[in-house]
Amino acid sequence: MCGFVGYINDQEEGVEKNKSKIIDMLNSIVHRGPDDSGYFVDHHVVFGFRRLSIIDLEHGRQPISYENNRYWMVFNGEIYNYKELRHRLEKKGCTFNTSSDSETILALFSLKKEQAFAELRGMFAILIWDKQENVLYGARDPFGIKPLYYAYGENEHEIYFASEKKSLSLIQDKESLNEEALHHYLTFQYVPEPLTMTKGTLKIEPGCYFIKKQHQRMTIRKYWEPSFKPAQGDKETSSKNIVQALEESVKCHMVSDVPLGSFLSGGIDSTCIVALAKQINPNIKTFTVGFEQYGYSEIEPVKQTAEALKVDNTYYQISVDEFMQELPKIIWHLDDPVADPAAIPLYFLAREAAKQVKVVLSGEGADELFGGYRIYKEPLSLRPLTRLPDGGKKMMKFITERVPYKIKGKNFLERGLTPIEERYIGNAKMFSEADKGTILKNYHSDFNYQKVTELFYHRIQHLDDMTKMQYIDLQTWLRGDILVKADRMTMAHSLELRVPFLDKEVFRIAADLHPSLKVSKAQTKIALREAVSHIVPEHIVNRAKLGFPVPIRLWLQNECMTGPMI
Repeated sequence: MCGFVGYINDQEEGVEKNKSKIIDMLNSIVHRGPDDSGYFVDHHVVFGFRRLSIIDLEHGRQPISYENNRYWMVFNGEIYNYKELRHRLEKKGCTFNTSSDSETILALFSLKKEQAFAELRGMFAILIWDKQENVLYGARDPFGIKPLYYAYGENEHEIYFASEKKSLSLIQDKESLNEEALHHYLTFQYVPEPLTMTKGTLKIEPGCYFIKKQHQRMTIRKYWEPSFKPAQGDKETSSKNIVQALEESVKCHMVSDVPLGSFLSGGIDSTCIVALAKQINPNIKTFTVGFEQYGYSEIEPVKQTAEALKVDNTYYQISVDEFMQELPKIIWHLDDPVADPAAIPLYFLAREAAKQVKVVLSGEGADELFGGYRIYKEPLSLRPLTRLPDGGKKMMKFITERVPYKIKGKNFLERGLTPIEERYIGNAKMFSEADKGTILKNYHSDFNYQKVTELFYHRIQHLDDMTKMQYIDLQTWLRGDILVKADRMTMAHSLELRVPFLDKEVFRIAADLHPSLKVSKAQTKIALREAVSHIVPEHIVNRAKLGFPVPIRLWLQNECMTGPMI
């Protein structure tokens, strides 16, 4: 696990001029790789690299080269199928000097160029320089687990790249606010990709690669796109497939030469990961945090879970004073604002885990893949309205518009009579367009929130409403909020986070599940719960999702903050 920065310029003199900038950019993300650093400088390219040693340091040192120094690469992440790829490559005559996944990526790339990225199973952000052809390639993993930012310099032929936005801030004399990003942030509670809050700084989106040829503009293309294909299937077969996929994924994600643990909450996602991980490592350590306030802690149910699974558990209670003390650091590490209070306990959870391990497993992605959010039940509740003929809907809408807002049920009717494409934009929503028109000094109707979601909805017109909601969350909420805070809060403590649910093979099984195997009016994640019911403690199997609740409202009501709110 690491952080990197990169720079390309069609003019050779630009490289020499920017060497010192690259060093400063890399030093700003030393937390991503405190164990090692390295640089590569060519006529048109500079790479800088910081590494957290997870696998043997000598064999994993970067930047790394291949084919007589033709290809040079920096790579942040882990490739879980690299041994299988390596075996295939050896049969084709490829030779290796190390046992690292990095060299395997380059060997595969030497044969298949950009088509190689689709064969990688894991989490990654990659830059590869072809010294012979003077072409820079880059890619980001399918789900967006690892970040990759970029910004143009003085012209379109000068581009900087980085693992965190704070590195790119150092190259800009004055940062300008991206007005469109601000508009969307006020709706979504995060900045949707590829935008950032800084004008001119963008992200390579998940499942994408880019090519930058000399004296040509950088082009970005998709190599992988999530596709849900719900089909009728029986619960027994689905459960078997889910367990097999998860067992294999957890096994892959546990490869490490350093101590590895797991986050453990009171929900089924992290619990099933721990249960499967324990089959591989009976001594796995688990970590939990909570707050002193009643109703804002999962420590007690986790103690019960840890005892049932017979795993070691370290738990920590966060105080209001400590929260206020660490808040500026949390904001700094996030780069762009993320109005998700769950980032706070995650920061402390990662801090405590980093005292004992260097790698942790976590349950991110289970809700989006297997139907875990309660809001996914809504299409079932609204079905009597959504199935009305157009004439009936028109009449009901006419009546509903004349019902006073105080009348119970008006909101239910409005939602049921509004197409899913207009009413659902993701798992969180803050301000409406009307609200933003009041809040913002320079409101632009062109930056309507549907500008973010309309393209995604266009791709999934054939799907049922619940699966459409999953797809929207996978393309927005997961990569814009969940994975951003997961990466930044763990890397703040030089801790590598691995997410076995966000695996292409696990997704393939989840994508085929029929809606009835995901959500009912009474339950979420039906197939997943059934699949792991034999390994997860009984008190967890049907437990409602709590998440990471933070008692900020309670603290404010009681005025127990010891300092001013930021």
